[in-house]
Amino acid sequence: MAGVLTLIFIISCLNLLLSHRCSSHPLCTNFRAPFTSETPLSFCQYNGSVCCNATEDLKLRNQFKSMNVSVSACASVLKSILCSRCDQFSAELYRIDSAQRTVPVLCNSSISTSSSQSQQAKVDYCAEVWDKCHNVSIINSPFALQAKGGIQINSTSKLNELWQSTGAFCDEFGGASDDGATCFTGGPVLLNSSENISAPSGICLEKIGNGSYLNMVAHPDGSNRVFLSNQAGKLWLATVPEQGSGETLGIDESNPFLDLTDEVHADAALGLLGIAFHPNFQQNGRFFASFNCDKVRWPGCSGRCSCNSDIGCDPSKLSSDNGAQPCQYHSVITEFTANSTTLNLSLVKKTLLVTVIYHDIESSFVLIQSGFRFKVTQIRPVEVRRILTMGLPFTSQHGGQILFGPKDGYLYFMMGDGGGSGDHYNFSQNKRSLLGKIMRLDIDTIPSAKDISEFDLWGNYSIPKDNPFYVDHELLPEIWAMGFRNPWRCSFDSERPSYFLCADVGQEQYEEVDIVTKGGNYGWRVYEGPFLYNLSNHSEANNSSNPINAIFPVMGYNHSSLNKAEGSASISGGYFYRSMTDPCLYGRYLYADLYADVIWAGFENPKGSGNFTTDQLAVKCAQDSPIQCNAEPELTSPALGFIFSFGQENKKDIFILTSNGVYRIVRPSRCNYTCSRENVTDFTAPPGSDVDPPSSSPSSGTKFSSPLTLQILRVRIAVDVARGLEYLHEKIQPSIIHRDNRSSNVLLFEDFKAKIVDFDLLNQCFRHGFLSSFYLCFGNLRLSCT
Repeated sequence: MAGVLTLIFIISCLNLLLSHRCSSHPLCTNFRAPFTSETPLSFCQYNGSVCCNATEDLKLRNQFKSMNVSVSACASVLKSILCSRCDQFSAELYRIDSAQRTVPVLCNSSISTSSSQSQQAKVDYCAEVWDKCHNVSIINSPFALQAKGGIQINSTSKLNELWQSTGAFCDEFGGASDDGATCFTGGPVLLNSSENISAPSGICLEKIGNGSYLNMVAHPDGSNRVFLSNQAGKLWLATVPEQGSGETLGIDESNPFLDLTDEVHADAALGLLGIAFHPNFQQNGRFFASFNCDKVRWPGCSGRCSCNSDIGCDPSKLSSDNGAQPCQYHSVITEFTANSTTLNLSLVKKTLLVTVIYHDIESSFVLIQSGFRFKVTQIRPVEVRRILTMGLPFTSQHGGQILFGPKDGYLYFMMGDGGGSGDHYNFSQNKRSLLGKIMRLDIDTIPSAKDISEFDLWGNYSIPKDNPFYVDHELLPEIWAMGFRNPWRCSFDSERPSYFLCADVGQEQYEEVDIVTKGGNYGWRVYEGPFLYNLSNHSEANNSSNPINAIFPVMGYNHSSLNKAEGSASISGGYFYRSMTDPCLYGRYLYADLYADVIWAGFENPKGSGNFTTDQLAVKCAQDSPIQCNAEPELTSPALGFIFSFGQENKKDIFILTSNGVYRIVRPSRCNYTCSRENVTDFTAPPGSDVDPPSSSPSSGTKFSSPLTLQILRVRIAVDVARGLEYLHEKIQPSIIHRDNRSSNVLLFEDFKAKIVDFDLLNQCFRHGFLSSFYLCFGNLRLSCT
């Protein structure tokens, strides 16, 4: 019975999480950011940030006239509905992430107390539309169009000819404004006024590694393993220890997963800058590396120069930079496969006359049924395709990060302006240059010869059909967004994928964080952050004669406010914090500066507004950190060194990658910080958070000291495990292998893989998260499902 109740509880919690919608920042139905119209809209009365220009406003006017509505009350609401496409939140009103709609979601019930939308949304606007229009003839009604699946029907219809009642109509078009969605009330979307949310007391860290890395990527298998890479060109597979275990990062630096040091040119701003694993890595073994190479050192380093006649740049007229000739260094994206390096398992079976149980290409272990463990001495992933190669005019500001979009599956490539002070050639604002841009590439579709020629592609990729190029033909087809100086670390919010945040390194005055949207222009070099960039001290004046609709940063800081002794600043972008390890950080965006032991937390207020307030947070190191954070133990502020980057693993815990080692954010109480929600285990979001967080795990320190309680739990686990084994037998007819006490490495139930974490006592197993479904407990073994 206990097992059934546990299962019901877990399923109920999952339903709560899966049914919750996520709020969105201001965004138009074409996925672009709202803008300020050059001329006021004459038909749709929207001011400030809008999603319609004068041409689109006129188109809506003509559509309204063609409907030929004779009843003024109905005509008024239909005009409002048509004009909702101009609302700065139109992407959310039309639910563009889930369905094709011709009518926005009409408010038809009271908002919840936690909603970010204003009290105006209490109006039952859907019923109002029905009351005023249900018996009115409408030509080419947008309601009929949506009901017919978007098929244009040139006919006149009434609402009550298609729907029999208010309830039926509002079932089709209505919706409530809840904590994660907005609905249409007949006018511009208004959000609640700002809340007073206190800042977290500080950030508590533990140090779990001494290595210096630029990149951390969670293993796609969902386990506690991560990939780490350094600037020189090596990539390792590492195991992240449980918090509070006292263990350090499990990594063997003498045995890298991939070694590109022969190909990579590493220098101050050059090296292995990005790694990304294909969304289907578990099936296809594909992963990607972004790095810089030197064509003088490596013959494989060869590509077009980004300074070329297409953009009015002559590389022969550029001077050398730090001893390198123009386009001597290149940015490269290369695809590798791990699948081609797997052993010939059939040969192993035949030779050893045993059944091969499991081959783990990442850890290079193979376990066979007899208990014999065969170790592969070398794993060498093979380069299978060069995605892109581009020569760089100067030796700095090359971005280099690569990410897969969580919803579209396309590869995003962040590229800086190419170097030099003040973007001398204005590459970032040049639509025919890939410098100072974020690119979006389809690496799953091999380009045809026609596409390569038509689009003048820089490599072996295709162009997504919804890239901005298809609307703005002046843009190179690869470009997703422009106007960056040196984007250093971008991330998609794991709870709200439309929040794609990038930190962009400034020149002399301002470091910024941007919400990146389709076709957005983020201002450089016309602007540095929110300020006009002054080129008077440089070789040429700002020759950007055409005005730009710059999108200004949502967070950032002035150089003058930071590290005056160092005289420099360079932002490192991070993540929205989505772990419940520190509930008081939940939903805040974390970022830092390369040169300072400073971390900021940005909080969006009101939720969904795109408006952020930031707090600079104190940082301490836990006294029980597995590795001492400081040379002098009495110091509480850790000497982090240079903060290169942030990392996030599958449990959503956040890591800080620095020149002095790897740090993890841990429970605030370990540093004597106060967080009132630290021990809360329900599904209620922290005050002011934008979505409901997952439940916290018993790993926060639950202990079962009563012998009677422990005995009951042992019985309960035994029953659940027995049922689990019976289920596995029934579903996949497994051959259960005895545990290998010598290696403590792997057990396998055919398609079911499990890694033995340790042989803790049953209560230890329970304490470390049985109820969180992260571990399975078989007898007195603690297994991590892989």
